Amino acid sequence: MKRRSLIVALVAAGALAAAVLWPRGRTVDVVVVAKAPLTQSVVATGRIATPARISIGSPIAVTVLEVTVREGDVVKAGQVLARLRADDAEALVNQAAAALAEAEARRVQIDRVGQPVAAQQLVQAEANLSVASAEAERARQLVARGFYSQSKADDALRNQATARSAVDTARAQLAAQAPHGTEREAAQARVEQARAQLANARARAAQLTLTAPSAGMVLTRKAEPGDVAAAGKVLLELAEAGETRVYATVDEKNLRLLDKGQKARGVADAFPGQPFDAELYYLAPAVDPQRGTVETRFRVASPPPFLRPDMTVSVETVTGHRDATLVLPGEAVRDLDGGKPWVLVARDGVAVKAEVAVGLSGIGRVEITRGLSEGDLVILPASGALEGDALRLREPKKHKAGGLQVPQGMSR
Repeated sequence: MKRRSLIVALVAAGALAAAVLWPRGRTVDVVVVAKAPLTQSVVATGRIATPARISIGSPIAVTVLEVTVREGDVVKAGQVLARLRADDAEALVNQAAAALAEAEARRVQIDRVGQPVAAQQLVQAEANLSVASAEAERARQLVARGFYSQSKADDALRNQATARSAVDTARAQLAAQAPHGTEREAAQARVEQARAQLANARARAAQLTLTAPSAGMVLTRKAEPGDVAAAGKVLLELAEAGETRVYATVDEKNLRLLDKGQKARGVADAFPGQPFDAELYYLAPAVDPQRGTVETRFRVASPPPFLRPDMTVSVETVTGHRDATLVLPGEAVRDLDGGKPWVLVARDGVAVKAEVAVGLSGIGRVEITRGLSEGDLVILPASGALEGDALRLREPKKHKAGGLQVPQGMSR
């Protein structure tokens, strides 16, 4: 009897030790499913772009006499930017002017001298033909009466043919020098060609005074007075005034969320506390195969004065918003990018698997549209719990946006 009591005592002591030493459940971190506002957006990083960059230089080798602007200056269309000097340009103008004067003199000579002389030559040739025809007729009659030999008549006919040929030549010469004749038209063509050459020479000479083709801002100044600039060298670069734009790239996975006309908000890295409004107006038709990104372009209707060309900016395009919806940290949802997202829920001290449906995705948070209720406790994957595990819960902590670096002024 004593032995049996001893055995029972030993069994009870072992059970007590097992109850004390055996773990009561896995300690896990959980988050509470709660309602909160959620904004879904796509954030892209890019740079400020101007409508166009204008490079200004000289078409010929020149000496820089004066540069009237500096970097950062705002210029108007037609404003003088620099003055240059090139002796070759002046020589070309003088040569073209002389060629034009010669061509015009030739045309005037045709109008005032060539046509009257050709008309007189035609009158003279027609008179000579009349005389030669009469001589040929008399020679024919005298040969028929036996007064002249046949050779005399042949000579007269030859003279008549020569006179007729002279008449044809005179008529052709007069027609060529008429207002629409070939020689008159050739002279006019030479005049037009000389005028074009003179205009071109003067244009090249005029380019020696460089002016702004449009309003804008001076970006770079690459010449100083006294410099000798080779033909084609860029002396100044301008950013054309006009619509301010942002060129940025986004991951191709966000392409389904974007569409032209969506409103956006931009933040310059240098001025994070001063956001500005923008609008998406362009989506590239192709994806960059090496980077897996898509180019996007935004229009800034009212740019703040601090924006400058090539400034780095972040642009957030809002693609969805809920004033109050069930949300969870993105890290709490497993297989989020797969076809069947799920979570582990702590229910009655046990890890239970629950399939969920997700909606909008914010920065570090996702919307739960089905599968959970407000107040449910979801186990974070980092705890290592598996379905069916007994649990010990740590006190839920307020979730932060996963340590993401979100530019100031962007939605969270």
